[in-house]
Amino acid sequence: MKKWRVGLIGCGRISKIHTSVYPALSSVELVAVCDIIEDRARSYADKFGCPAYLDYKQMLKSEDIDIIDICTPTHMHARMAIDSAEARKHVVSEKPVAITLPDADRMIEACRKNNVKLFVVKQNRYNPPIVKLKEAVDKERFGRIFYGKTTVYWQRDQHYYDEHEWFRTRGMGGGVIINQASHNIDMLCWLMGPVDSVFARIDTLTHKIDTEDFGLGLVKFKSGAWGIIEATTCVFPKNLEGSVTILGENGTAKVGGIQMNKIQMWEFKDKNDDENIQGLTQDPPNVYGYGHKTFFEDVLRVLNGENIPYVDGNEGKLSLGLISAMYESAATGKEVKMAEFINKLR
Repeated sequence: MKKWRVGLIGCGRISKIHTSVYPALSSVELVAVCDIIEDRARSYADKFGCPAYLDYKQMLKSEDIDIIDICTPTHMHARMAIDSAEARKHVVSEKPVAITLPDADRMIEACRKNNVKLFVVKQNRYNPPIVKLKEAVDKERFGRIFYGKTTVYWQRDQHYYDEHEWFRTRGMGGGVIINQASHNIDMLCWLMGPVDSVFARIDTLTHKIDTEDFGLGLVKFKSGAWGIIEATTCVFPKNLEGSVTILGENGTAKVGGIQMNKIQMWEFKDKNDDENIQGLTQDPPNVYGYGHKTFFEDVLRVLNGENIPYVDGNEGKLSLGLISAMYESAATGKEVKMAEFINKLR
């Protein structure tokens, strides 16, 4: 089996999750790391026995790298992904894929033009309870789905926002909608289908930041179903819930827990496929869960030529489109039609 050589950009919070799964992937080798903070880059380089870079463009010149893993603040994703693609490296980008849909389109086009793959980290799609929920949707066990809701009741103190500028700055990818709720919004889109329109409100309630810590969205799906997005980092005293709920004429299901990792409701008219439902529940130590390993296994399968569904740039755009429309609606005070909104951006 081919050994895939990875170069990591960004040695901060989320990179620890990525590098923790590399050793479990026999065909992955971390061969270079990069961070603008020298101590962090050197620490990773010493731990993994590889070169450290302070400038990612210098790292991209290496012919020993096949995949670039981008674990930087959101506003950096597009430029780094495009540069990586032009260096003929495959790209793995943390969520969300970019700040804007035009940036996401440029990333997708750069990867297409240079014949490399773009992957966007959506590890919660691989949570066993979510896999089961998606299977129930695809098998039409719900019958007509008429409602879906996703909830993020999390806690982030002022110190969290003070620690990094981008956490508290909307133009850099900070804010509960684009940052903390990104995975949940992706889940709602993935399960419920294309969005027709959204009406949203955001606010800053308990933190001294330049972006929102509270958001609500009323979503109309093209199927005719309705949806609700509710997200906040104001919850006291700790993270309480990250959930998705689906209601249909023949079934009701809720996957909750800290981040969509526990089946909390599972009722269907057809009960033939419900064995060992509770056995799917996970108890992860944090909101990142256990899905990164399975995500990277899919990355490797795709790179090895298997024709399987995977989380590419277009999949990454699903949630970004709705997130962008929510911000537009909150800014204008009006309902935003998705088709019209996207056409304006072209």
